[in-house]
Amino acid sequence: MATQLFCNNFAYFLLPIMLLTCAHSITEEVDIEVLRALKDCIDPNSILPLSFLETWNFEMDPCESGGGHFLGVMCTVPKENVPCRVTEIDLDGARYDGFLTQQIGNLTELTVLSLGNNMFRGPIPESVSKLEKLTTLAIQGNYFTGTFPKRFGKLKLLQVLDVSHNRLSGPIPPMISDFRSLTILRLSGNAFTGNIPDLHAVWKLSTLDLSSNMLYGPLPKFPVNLRELVLSHNILTGHVTPIQNQAKLRILDLSDNRFSGAIPHGILSLPKVAFVNVSVNRFTTLEVSKFNGQETQLQTLAARGNRLQGHLPVNLVTVDNLTSIDLGLNRFSGVIPLEYGQKLEMSWQSLYLDGNFLVGNLPPQFTSENQRIRGSISHNCLTCPLTILLCHGGQRTAEECLAQN
Repeated sequence: MATQLFCNNFAYFLLPIMLLTCAHSITEEVDIEVLRALKDCIDPNSILPLSFLETWNFEMDPCESGGGHFLGVMCTVPKENVPCRVTEIDLDGARYDGFLTQQIGNLTELTVLSLGNNMFRGPIPESVSKLEKLTTLAIQGNYFTGTFPKRFGKLKLLQVLDVSHNRLSGPIPPMISDFRSLTILRLSGNAFTGNIPDLHAVWKLSTLDLSSNMLYGPLPKFPVNLRELVLSHNILTGHVTPIQNQAKLRILDLSDNRFSGAIPHGILSLPKVAFVNVSVNRFTTLEVSKFNGQETQLQTLAARGNRLQGHLPVNLVTVDNLTSIDLGLNRFSGVIPLEYGQKLEMSWQSLYLDGNFLVGNLPPQFTSENQRIRGSISHNCLTCPLTILLCHGGQRTAEECLAQN
């Protein structure tokens, strides 16, 4: 009801425009009415000069006009005696403030609906489920609330679904697993709860971002073609061994969850993975076998803020492409391997070992005046002169070190 009143108020100000119709319109009249309704549901004060919606002048035909008119609207190719239909609405991120009209469902030829980075509010209209030819639904960076429409599963042609950074809630609907054409799924930055549904049947999916929600429980099966998997900032638990089967994975972010057990070698040795972030979890073991002769693309390993213990893994130096390592805020003990010093002279660009219980002297390369590596080895139990940049911040007290060692 509030949405309808909002739209009606704007329609009052735009009444003269609404009364103008093209006598010989080539655009389907129903589609023109939807475009009018969409603009009517936007606060006119948020439609700024040079924005796309500012070019929507209904004295002209949406599908016939060219140049700088009806920006963001695409139509079918004109045919004799066949009205043109609107196929794409791709608005600019101009911070339009308003609601998405229920009439949107009448654009039955629509394939792309992109409203990202604006200020749309209220629920996703139930009528969106009528857009059965939709391949892209991108409404990221708005203020949509509520849950997915009940009949959302009818959108089986979706290839891109991006509702990230809104205020959506409730469980992720299992019907998403029926979207066999889906390649990109971004639901991050909402308030989704419950378990991650089994998505292994969505076999074309290459990007899955469910970060910054309130999802919990163990990991499900994932589709085999994933390139990017981002699950950070949730309440997920259990082991991460299922990810060892993701042979095409390039980016993995599991940070800020409650995963436990081991960080298995099988994840670090995935042939395509370049970035692994498992920070701020409850892992106790970092398994690193020798990589000699083993093909790997791993460049960044972040495992900060876990419960990792034992000696620092020497075999990290056998990862040829590795340049950035963060093992800070764990429970590692023993000395820093001499091999780490050799890597500082060669390929390592960033090394954070701060907040552990490491002891002894530093490898000589750590004290080099020419050392420009980013990182820190502070808050350990090392012999670490403050004249060395990596030592800035000091070491633990003798009492802390004795208690741990």
